[in-house]
Amino acid sequence: MSPVAEAPPPVDPTETEALDAYSNAVIAVAERVGPSVASLRVMRRVRGGQVPSGAGSAVALTPDGYLLTNAHVVGRRVTGGRATFADGHEARFEVVGRDPLSDLAVLRALDDELAPAELGDAERLRVGQLVVAIGNPNGLDGSVTAGVVSALGRSLPARSPRAGRIIDNVIQTDAALNPGNSGGALADSRGRVIGINTAVAGVGLGLAVPINEATERVVSQLMRDGRVRRAYIGVAGGPRPVPPQARAAAGSDTCVEIVEVVDGGPADRAGLRPEDLILAVDDTPTTSVEDLQRLMSAELIGVRVTVRLLRAGRSLEVDLVPAELDSGDGR
Repeated sequence: MSPVAEAPPPVDPTETEALDAYSNAVIAVAERVGPSVASLRVMRRVRGGQVPSGAGSAVALTPDGYLLTNAHVVGRRVTGGRATFADGHEARFEVVGRDPLSDLAVLRALDDELAPAELGDAERLRVGQLVVAIGNPNGLDGSVTAGVVSALGRSLPARSPRAGRIIDNVIQTDAALNPGNSGGALADSRGRVIGINTAVAGVGLGLAVPINEATERVVSQLMRDGRVRRAYIGVAGGPRPVPPQARAAAGSDTCVEIVEVVDGGPADRAGLRPEDLILAVDDTPTTSVEDLQRLMSAELIGVRVTVRLLRAGRSLEVDLVPAELDSGDGR
């Protein structure tokens, strides 16, 4: 006699309901955000004309044609290209501005009406929260992947030909990302875009630039001026514990240690040295490199500030005048 096949175990209704709820959430996000995500074909300048330069994704910001993508998708020589949307229609676009130090760029689609995405706030995200990535990996338009927020508060180095900087509060997700996803949307379960996918750091490890107050300021400046202005003092530094005997006066346990001073920069002219510990700028504590970066806003360019520091255990106050950071973007 042939063996009798065992009957499959009964389906647990609660599991079915959970799977249906998950599927329905992803479907709802895809249907809501998908029309706002474009596939980009970018062109770059060469002697005698233009040639294809690559591909990526972008998210519609406004009905009148503004799109948001990564700066690395549209390099320095990119003049424009074509954006293709989920319904198949195409629009030519031009580059309005790019900021390699936040890895964001703003484009303008010409003669077209867009379906803008709703922007959320990445500051409200929680680890384990459902997120959906929509983009065009490897040229496959309108691809949707889902996962969770794996971690928050990551840092991502960003470089331009003349400057380096850290992108703060980067979102880590296990939603599958591949080349071509860059510039696409990372959305929450309510269909709000809370990140712009920017990098694949490994299998099951994707990174996205968060949508928050800082990035919204960058986007506003790019839309208005085509570039982002930042102050800089000309130091490279890293985190360092404040010596115990100085913590009461410093008001914090950590600070920024100067590891390099740029020749001829504001810090060099003011006499700052490697191994100096920066405690505060104009009475605002600098407990991390990110704190120091956040203080270097355009409003400080050309304005005298007081840097409080420790040098060989001695407390000092040094005045200096931040200069404008050249991102090397050429715009």
